[in-house]
Amino acid sequence: MIKIYHNPRCSKSRQGLAILEESKKEFEIVKYLEEIPSEKELKAIIEKLGVSPIQLVRKTEKIWKENFKGKELSDDEIVTAMIENPKLIERPIVINNNKAVIGRPPENIATIL
Repeated sequence: MIKIYHNPRCSKSRQGLAILEESKKEFEIVKYLEEIPSEKELKAIIEKLGVSPIQLVRKTEKIWKENFKGKELSDDEIVTAMIENPKLIERPIVINNNKAVIGRPPENIATIL
């Protein structure tokens, strides 16, 4: 099952959703600002993406700049920061079985469909 971690207010996320709709494949939408992933779920997403936690952080967000920028944080502390402040999670994330991509640019999504 394909899953998209989606923020309806984000243009890139909306573009990613449109790519999935056009694919005519069945998928699930997770509005991750409302349905915040658990620590276990977020770590599994990071593993599927093949990135380090810091690579999933939106470093331009005000929350990051004011509270975390310039600090030495462990991977677990970064994951906790994303769970406590889900706006920090890069979007959209699309997962198809054991493959995952960050939809920036949205065309990345086509590589795992």
